[in-house]
Amino acid sequence: ITDTNVAPLYLSQLRSVFGKSTEVVEIILPAGEESKSLNSFSAVIDRALQAGINRTGTFIALGGGIVGDIAGFAAACYQRGVKFVQIPTTLLAQVDSSVGGKTGVNHDLGKNMIGAFHQPEAVITDLDVLDTLSDREFIAGLAEIIKYGLIADIDFYEWLRENIRSILDRELSPLTWSIRRSCELKAAIVSKDEREAGLRAILNFGHTFGHAIEKCLGYGSWLHGEAVALGMLLASRLSYKRGWIAESEVNILRDLIIRVGLPSEFPSEIAIENFAEVMSLDKKATDDGLTFILLKGIGEAKVVSDVTFEELRSLF
Repeated sequence: ITDTNVAPLYLSQLRSVFGKSTEVVEIILPAGEESKSLNSFSAVIDRALQAGINRTGTFIALGGGIVGDIAGFAAACYQRGVKFVQIPTTLLAQVDSSVGGKTGVNHDLGKNMIGAFHQPEAVITDLDVLDTLSDREFIAGLAEIIKYGLIADIDFYEWLRENIRSILDRELSPLTWSIRRSCELKAAIVSKDEREAGLRAILNFGHTFGHAIEKCLGYGSWLHGEAVALGMLLASRLSYKRGWIAESEVNILRDLIIRVGLPSEFPSEIAIENFAEVMSLDKKATDDGLTFILLKGIGEAKVVSDVTFEELRSLF
């Protein structure tokens, strides 16, 4: 399962891995966030049924996070669950979406509203595929790497600040370490809370804001990592307003986001009232208020479920 961007680059290479005795069935989805839908999910299921794939089959996701989410969700549902393998081809997918077993598609009313937890048999990360990744996609992936330092490892965060230029230049050693450390941190968190009953929720730092930005602007207008970067900045400012981190720490994060080339200003075309309404539909909302991941300190995150609309308005 791949898309129109990745198929011309790597599909034949992957196909050559399998011997003639292995039946290989392919489906190429349209690239882009618009494809993360029930229609694409149905297309994968249709293709598998038409090919007569049974429960011994394995779904392989060759692509970025969107392909991985669709393939994983289809694998979770096909004949009540078949194996699947992630081969992520974007930086964001390599450090985040391919690891942890979250799969799903978007709904018109919200992002990732339909899905399942379904762990891959393996995640195969090849840094060579990043050679064909655009600068914009590469930079978007750095947002999730920065996130891991902010929520779980202050030393990693400081290392990123010192080495960000080398990572932006795609130097192999610092890039490899940043990917490895990100996966280690995510795996450690997920292993303690696979289905997001508690601790795993901290991985959503910046995402409540980010998902609302994506929805308000229209899926695909901003890349996921771009929206998450601004979401992390807003969440850190909310953390400061609660007295948990210093304003200087918010400014340091803003400086890093600017240095990386990620968005640091709220889009003027989004009305605040509409933004708040979209966030109220987030799947993490509770009866007591909106749920956000905030920083108790750099390297330490906390789930709060009592954020009011008045607090949100004060950010703007």
